[in-house]
Amino acid sequence: MKPLTSPEMGNPGAPVVAAQDSTYQTQQPDASHQLRVEFTGSGSEYFRIWIVNLLLLIVTLGIYYPWAKVRRLRYFYGNTVVDGEPLGFHANPVKLLKGYFLVGVLFSLYSAAGKFSATAGFLAFLIIAALWPALLKSSMQFRMANTSWRGLRFGFKGSLGGAYRAVLPLFVPGMVILAALTQVADPERPPSWYLKTLGVVFLAAFAVLPWLVWNLKQYQHNHYALASLQTTFKATLGSFYKLFFKIVGLALLPLLVSGGAVGAIIYAAKTGGMQGRPSIGLIMIASLAPLVVMMVLLVMIKPYATARLQDLVWTRTGNTSLRFLSRLHFRSLLWLTVKNWLLVVLTLGLYWPFASVALARMRLEAVTVKTRVSPDTLLSHSGAVEGDAAGEAGGDLFGLDIGF
Repeated sequence: MKPLTSPEMGNPGAPVVAAQDSTYQTQQPDASHQLRVEFTGSGSEYFRIWIVNLLLLIVTLGIYYPWAKVRRLRYFYGNTVVDGEPLGFHANPVKLLKGYFLVGVLFSLYSAAGKFSATAGFLAFLIIAALWPALLKSSMQFRMANTSWRGLRFGFKGSLGGAYRAVLPLFVPGMVILAALTQVADPERPPSWYLKTLGVVFLAAFAVLPWLVWNLKQYQHNHYALASLQTTFKATLGSFYKLFFKIVGLALLPLLVSGGAVGAIIYAAKTGGMQGRPSIGLIMIASLAPLVVMMVLLVMIKPYATARLQDLVWTRTGNTSLRFLSRLHFRSLLWLTVKNWLLVVLTLGLYWPFASVALARMRLEAVTVKTRVSPDTLLSHSGAVEGDAAGEAGGDLFGLDIGF
């Protein structure tokens, strides 16, 4: 199964798979095993890796990135201990470099086509967009095939067709954009039409976001494998929309409260004999209030979404033979986030490795695994297909966290 890691790794996950093979259930029907997840890394150890990677990236103008990534992942994986055994990461940096080169060529061709003509650039973009699901599948295969536990390599069983179905929600705002482009050439269109079209595209993308995330999680968590075992994913689309609305509500509440407070202050000033002219102090309060609200949102929303999403995804991954339990508390994660950001700012970024390690430890150790399948039983089952390193590169360049 996919290892839980920090955002620094770009791949939060959990390190065991759900059994679908009924033979495991009949072999030990009454056995019960709890696989404890620990993270043994330290900020001081990772700081040395991080600073060396940073310096070599600068000296080599970024060429060292595949080696830096492998060193980083090997450290985090090697310090992720499941049932007393660490994970391993075995990717070859040279293969990653070839994958990044291939993806770089694709984007160079896209850039060149855009300079040639707008139509050519748009067609090149469509080609790259069409390749993205294949890169997603390949990236998952590559990452899992190069991850091991107790000498066994993990695998990813997702199909290419499943990858395209997973990104299907992206076509909804895409169709709106294509429909709008057919009308752009009309010179009689008023400027307000373009604003309305942009608003429709934004709303369409906003509305399908939970659907897209659910599709991606379902595609990933239904196909993680170890030996002959494979995960299942039981979270519903409705549960993702429910979480989405909670996050939106949490984001809107401070805006409504601050807007009401500012309005009340201005109203009180007007009715208090200021003859409709608020003081400079009130103007400053009214101006700073949105900034304060945005800071609160940045601090609160991500920890809340991260904690609730991790709990939802991993608690709903499993079957009758195995169950994941994730209890990542929002308050603890919020406090850690505030602490990390303050120390990163005060140290001018030098605390970043320590923050990454602290976050990885909290997220990993919030997960426990209960299974009726003995870990020793898995040792007789092995085999995984290594994916294409270009997929791993593509996942990074598209900026999508495909591992959680």
